[in-house]
Amino acid sequence: MPSPVVTLIGKSGSGKTTLMEGLIPELSRRGYRIATVKHHSHSGFEVDQEGKDSWRHARAGSVHVIIAAPDKIASYRTLKQELLLADIVKEVREADLILVEGYKQAGYPSIEVMRSEVGKELIGTREQRFAVAANFSMSVDVPCFGLDDIVGISDLIEQRYLCNAKVAP
Repeated sequence: MPSPVVTLIGKSGSGKTTLMEGLIPELSRRGYRIATVKHHSHSGFEVDQEGKDSWRHARAGSVHVIIAAPDKIASYRTLKQELLLADIVKEVREADLILVEGYKQAGYPSIEVMRSEVGKELIGTREQRFAVAANFSMSVDVPCFGLDDIVGISDLIEQRYLCNAKVAP
């Protein structure tokens, strides 16, 4: 059975990364295995350090670089076109939940993250939005949390998406 996917969407500077940094350890502390996906909307980001062997492999023309060690593995490859989020999450293994930062148009359940300093308009669709996290009060038809209410947001995610997940001992 595939892992449930929850996206955190919002404008740049709204607090998506900070919220992710809070949710990951809280849900992990509860015994869940969390995987993450970060959408980077611009081409050309670097995942390796200049001068390292894997960086040198990619610069020499390797289209798929894999770095393997006894305790972890990393893989990156060049693409002819951007992958759909559905294709990316199919590759995730051994996770109870996949938290995604971005991909607002992918159609997955979302928590909309809002900070008054960057805008008070909702940007996601009503169909995918199941909660809002904001630093201001607003009237919406879904649960609304403060940006720092990590426990409350984690409780909602756990209730909606993790009730059948096995909690690690």
